[in-house]
Amino acid sequence: MGLEQESSTQTLHATAADACAVPEPAQQQRRGPFEETTIEQTPDGAFRRQRNAFTKHFGNDEGDAPVEAGRYHILGALGCGWNRRQRIVIRLLGLQDVFVPEVIFGRDDDGWKLTHGEGSVADLFGYDRLNDFYRRTTTHFTGRGTSPTVIDLKTGKVVTNNYHAISNELETAWKPFHKEGAPDLYPEQLRQEIDLLNQQIFDDINNGTYKVIFATTRGAAQAAYTIFKARLADYDFRLASRRYLFGSNLSDSDVRLFQTLESYENGYRPGIIKQLGTEDIVHLWDFPNIWGYARDLFQTPGFIDDAELFELGYVPNEEGEYSHGFADKDNPFGKADIGHREE
Repeated sequence: MGLEQESSTQTLHATAADACAVPEPAQQQRRGPFEETTIEQTPDGAFRRQRNAFTKHFGNDEGDAPVEAGRYHILGALGCGWNRRQRIVIRLLGLQDVFVPEVIFGRDDDGWKLTHGEGSVADLFGYDRLNDFYRRTTTHFTGRGTSPTVIDLKTGKVVTNNYHAISNELETAWKPFHKEGAPDLYPEQLRQEIDLLNQQIFDDINNGTYKVIFATTRGAAQAAYTIFKARLADYDFRLASRRYLFGSNLSDSDVRLFQTLESYENGYRPGIIKQLGTEDIVHLWDFPNIWGYARDLFQTPGFIDDAELFELGYVPNEEGEYSHGFADKDNPFGKADIGHREE
């Protein structure tokens, strides 16, 4: 089985492994479609994710983006785990009308397409592509806009595409706008521990799947898979004695782990099988505590919505068609009761 990735045009129903673009270094001029396997590589063929281009913070300090309800929209693809992380936090905290999510789709050579509709950034500024906002923000931008990206409706410019920090800032800087009874996902007394665990989750689980799928040597892919599998075993042991990663209360770390678990079986796992050339790749249910944990979160209001259920292949549309992935008979999370997902 070869380790080269096939180039393909991205669509609305892109698999999880393909749904999040990464920025190309601004100094490098290139032609043709962007490929993670041609730019983001170490000399030994391992995948190394590029840094985010825009990293402004929200707050009241000089240089911060001001915290103003309704001023920002966050644009992202439903198939992108980095974006779904923010969407989960927004729902859990009740920020849907304060920090408004929009869907982008169909990544191709010109970048992500915008969704047009009343109140959308596309209609407000007359743009069709996410890249248009990046070029409006800096004339030197030559890469590709990424999912998710936060747009300032007052300026039409990119505020941040730093998916690492957005959820934490929604949990802290945007606290005055949280709904009554919202969970404290980033409690001050646990922040250092959460930050350390989040880094581990990113390195070995969230980005771990990409390290396997986008590696260009067999050794690099196998090494990444070995670490990924071992980390799942580690968290399976941790969850044997607690409901959530930090005990009885949800945290930001649970959201970050779930973003990979929810799309692993029908998104990442098939890509890992193709990359390593073997069907002997772990399932979530090989880890009983992780499996129970994932099912628990899947049924928790706020962790997945109707659009994501369809995008990830768990439920059909009105015509009975699936985007990809599971039919009801083999959906590992069970038949989704969408009627109980209203918040």
